[in-house]
Amino acid sequence: MKTPSSDGSTSRPRPAPSSRPKTLNIGLVDDHPALVVGVSTIINSFSGMRVTGAASRVDALLDPGGSFDVVLLDLQLADGSSPRRNVERLLAGSGAAVKVIAFTSGENAALVREAAHAGVVGMLRKSELPDKLRRAIEAAHRGETIATPDWAAALMGDEAFVSASLSARERDVLSRYASGQTAEKVAAALVLSRDTVVDHLRRIRSKYAAVGREAPTKIDLHRRAIEDGLI
Repeated sequence: MKTPSSDGSTSRPRPAPSSRPKTLNIGLVDDHPALVVGVSTIINSFSGMRVTGAASRVDALLDPGGSFDVVLLDLQLADGSSPRRNVERLLAGSGAAVKVIAFTSGENAALVREAAHAGVVGMLRKSELPDKLRRAIEAAHRGETIATPDWAAALMGDEAFVSASLSARERDVLSRYASGQTAEKVAAALVLSRDTVVDHLRRIRSKYAAVGREAPTKIDLHRRAIEDGLI
């Protein structure tokens, strides 16, 4: 229907912008065909999600130039590739916004820790119910850490970096700040100046970066603190 304009001419009303939410592109890396089919079927039944790529190797998943919002990654693949190498390849080859979930049976804590240091946002057991799978994918896409009890248990033994690299004061600052306190609140609790707290955080970030575990944001520091058993 045409409507009159202020100068007497007529024009068609503009269509309202679509409010339809974006469909998440999900990738799956696993070398068990039956599991791939089953998990893909489950995810494709969720509103707003679609498995747009699945492969037994990370390189094969990325080979067609696919871009994903979230990738479920098995940590122990038949090709012998390491979790660190696979996570780094996914983060480099599927766009800066991709989130990687360790999708595993959970029996090897060392592999979970390696994946955590490489940048996965959490761990999910392959045996979890569909609703938990859906919620984990949604949380990962929002940038949240999937801090399940299994994830925490796997990372609790990874305290060598903390004991060797962070001072007692730095550990205290990190645990408080990563738990959600502001620099001002940390300073008040520890009877320090805000500048001193900020300086501690700068040194903590530098120490993590020196071992390939960059933590430029507060979310990253929260993840590192969980990995190292500080919170």
